[in-house]
Amino acid sequence: MAGSSIKTVQDIFQSMEYGPAAASSTITAQAWLDHHSRCLGLFIDGKFVQPADRQTRSLPDSTGATVCSTVCAVDDDVSQCASSAASGYEAWGSLTCYQRAKVLLRLVSVLGQHSQCVSELGELCGASCSPSTLVRLLQYYSSWAQLRDTLIPSWTPLGVVAVVVSDDCSLYSLMLKVLPALAMGNSVIVVPGQSSAPPMLLLAQLFMGAGLPAGALNVLTGSDMSLGAKVAQSPAVSYVAYSGNKQDGVMLCKATAGMGVPVSVSPCLGATCPFIIFESADIDSAVDGVIEAAFKKKREVHWVLCVQESVLNSVVARLRLRMAGMKCVALHSDADRALVDTAVQEAQQQGASLVQSCAAPPSGAQYPPTVLCGAAPSSPFIVSPSPGPLLPLMTFRSNTEAVALGNHSPHGQAASIWTEDLTLALETAKSLSVGSVCVNSHSVSDPCLPISGHKDSGTCTDGGQEGLYQFLRPSSSPLPRTSPVSMDYSKFGTAASPAIIPDNSDPASAPKSYLHFVGGKACKSVSGCSVAVQSEWGDGASAYYPDGGRKDIRNAVEAAVKVQPGWMKKSPSVRAQSLYSLAKGLEAKRRDIASSISNQMDEAEKEVELSIARLSDWAAYCDKIQGGALPLPQSGSALSLPEALGVVGVVLPDKNPLLSMVTLLGAAIATGNAVVMVPSQKYPLPALAFVQVLQSSDLPAGLVNVVAGNRDQLTVALANHSVIKAIWYWGSAEGCQYLQHTCTSPLKTLRLFCQKDEEGKAGGRDWTQSHPSLLEEMWRNAVQWKSVWIPTA
Repeated sequence: MAGSSIKTVQDIFQSMEYGPAAASSTITAQAWLDHHSRCLGLFIDGKFVQPADRQTRSLPDSTGATVCSTVCAVDDDVSQCASSAASGYEAWGSLTCYQRAKVLLRLVSVLGQHSQCVSELGELCGASCSPSTLVRLLQYYSSWAQLRDTLIPSWTPLGVVAVVVSDDCSLYSLMLKVLPALAMGNSVIVVPGQSSAPPMLLLAQLFMGAGLPAGALNVLTGSDMSLGAKVAQSPAVSYVAYSGNKQDGVMLCKATAGMGVPVSVSPCLGATCPFIIFESADIDSAVDGVIEAAFKKKREVHWVLCVQESVLNSVVARLRLRMAGMKCVALHSDADRALVDTAVQEAQQQGASLVQSCAAPPSGAQYPPTVLCGAAPSSPFIVSPSPGPLLPLMTFRSNTEAVALGNHSPHGQAASIWTEDLTLALETAKSLSVGSVCVNSHSVSDPCLPISGHKDSGTCTDGGQEGLYQFLRPSSSPLPRTSPVSMDYSKFGTAASPAIIPDNSDPASAPKSYLHFVGGKACKSVSGCSVAVQSEWGDGASAYYPDGGRKDIRNAVEAAVKVQPGWMKKSPSVRAQSLYSLAKGLEAKRRDIASSISNQMDEAEKEVELSIARLSDWAAYCDKIQGGALPLPQSGSALSLPEALGVVGVVLPDKNPLLSMVTLLGAAIATGNAVVMVPSQKYPLPALAFVQVLQSSDLPAGLVNVVAGNRDQLTVALANHSVIKAIWYWGSAEGCQYLQHTCTSPLKTLRLFCQKDEEGKAGGRDWTQSHPSLLEEMWRNAVQWKSVWIPTA
């Protein structure tokens, strides 16, 4: 039709123009910073607070320009924040699980609306975290908030939790502490690092907008780690969770020693992790994976490449091919460049050859990706890696040697295994002492994966249901607080017991002499001295027990280390049968054991009866709670595996000396640990009399060791032994403070209970009550968790 304005499809496509952009409902990161005049205040009681006369700290971006500044909190701000958090806990904790879950789910939509602002701010500050990752965290922990009372009964929130991170910690690691603490009903005081402070303040504002009660989430910013110590010293705080580099974590532990506040440390930065390539691997995929992990991703860990000798040439050839043309990697400063140059020179002096993407520039804060071939496990650049794009390469011949190389590092954070042999992959994953193992992949993370820091990589578990228990306590357990005392740590435990050499000239009339139990044998102390136990009637010594010392602890630990790996590998049913036989042995000698407890035979026999039942409980517990497969939002399979800690030192309580001993002993050996026990100094005889039960049992020699003596002196020996992985301590306030101050290098998992002088209040625990949560708490304290991730197509 003439003059028609109808256009064909072709005309429409040829003349199509972009329509107007949809108006954004959110502001940009720059606009948000401008709204706060580029100076971010503290977030207390649900609103921003800008106190007067406060120092500020500038945050530079990657080019050196100032992004913004943050206020440095002082003591008055800490007090105000603690008061707000206590009120926020009352409001947040009083809500039902369903109501708390609704708030967290509402945050998902709020975060979706403002994801662009959160992402931009993270990029500006150097603490980038994908909004989709934060959404996954919120979805996962909102469901746990809903199911807390259903799936975790008889457990209650801690109260006010302080989450402290170092300056270089990622926002994801920070939120992995904050969200589970909130989901379990606690209020949280966040002390972020320099880079994570602005994104955390933005998230706190969004949280309040989603309906979180005022005071349930507070953010305090400061100039250094001393602010975290000030927050931990507040009487309102019940627990401190730290994440970041180890140096700041050690400083925080020492600063909070004696406060009576548990401190968990997750050194998520700077760990050395093995990247193992077997001859059965897909070499092309493995080389692509190692280049991405070592050179393309933000390096929070240092990878060490371990290659089987039979495929070394093939791997090196593919590395040269893949690295060709890669650009230099920017370093933080010229000082880092000097460290990299020194490491490369040392490697070449030791005979290592270099594989580089291009020639290194003569100067400047950048360096090309470099592989150091021919490295030795003891090389300085492996023991203390430099902050640069350096990848040491070591070789191995057998599977056993690969595991030995992987376990050579003092860290135990993660590992990557590359092989098409699933049996080999699972066997190697189980043998590596790390918290997370990725098969044919690397750096996989998801909140449903429980990961414990093995060796020197942490003292707690994050992720999964297992990671929730650090923010809960059994309803029957108290929350004691103490005040630190002024003490000289170098002199603690130097005052020995009044040791004597008993006169056994008339054995018939002499008091009974007890012995240590080390390596499966009853033996005297190395010193040859004994301590007298006074009679209840005060008419002289009723018995003698050996006065143990550092050398006795050393011998006990050596015996425990030899037998513990074999005991851990035994099946749960075998460990259960050994515990049942131990209970039968105690029943057979019940009269002798009862007489060592008290002259009141009725009460003593009742405690023996409860002890027999408690050992049977642990025997039944051995194969009832295990790990399993985990549901993941992506293709693949994941396994969570509980593993033994290793050698556990136990300083036994005074109350119910036999019952408390078998309760702690059963928890340790039922989960595959070996034990070095120090009997109560006030009531040592029940534990020493129990030696005759151990002698007649079928437990491996050295699995259980009993060393009596001065409690403080033996505590010092346990704390300073590098092989002991955990210490469970019932003793004085000074002993608790000493352990928290000392057990930082290497890190030890501590369970500290300050015994009060009054009889019946020791540790605040009723050992005669067999609460399900009591046994579960001890079982969880005796294991560490490992996640194994196996991807599928």
